[in-house]
Amino acid sequence: MTTITTQEQLRALYGESHERSRRKELPRLIEPYRQLIAASPYVVLASAGPDGLDCSPRGDAPGFVQILDDRTLLLPDRPGNNRIDSLRNIVHDPRVALLFLIPGVGESLRVNGRAQISIDPALLELGRAQDKLPRSVLRIDIESCYFQCSKAVVRARLWDAGQQVERARLPSAGDIFACIFDEGFDVEAYERDMQHRLRTSLY
Repeated sequence: MTTITTQEQLRALYGESHERSRRKELPRLIEPYRQLIAASPYVVLASAGPDGLDCSPRGDAPGFVQILDDRTLLLPDRPGNNRIDSLRNIVHDPRVALLFLIPGVGESLRVNGRAQISIDPALLELGRAQDKLPRSVLRIDIESCYFQCSKAVVRARLWDAGQQVERARLPSAGDIFACIFDEGFDVEAYERDMQHRLRTSLY
């Protein structure tokens, strides 16, 4: 057998988790966890629905994910590609997972909970940015918070400036679309339009 298929096999391979790693999982925010969320400009939102899983990036100025209380977060929905994969999933299954990253910091924070899509005017107002309201906000009821050590970030050298990849070395968004669509796709026009959208439609 070369495939692990049972919990017993997993325990035999890895043993039990350390008590310290179990104790740092909490059902609410503590002050250090609040500080990590307030400093984070980037969070990955995971959700599940009838058509499968989704893992979606969310980003804005640090503190854009607001803390309503020790068990509740507010995540505004900024303009995107309008696929609304995460939102469609949440309508079906409210369970979500969040991974908060902070530039230059090795540690991250994981939060699991249940989300509601709200258009409550008071909550929308809390999500206002650049004088624009989000179309909706996610009100997330926290079920568990987990402080993640820096090993993965250190191994990846994620914040090491010397590891940054020159953008020109990889296919541009226009190049990727040219491979997806027919030969008549105008890469230069797309790239020009994209730069305009980035300047005018972030909020």
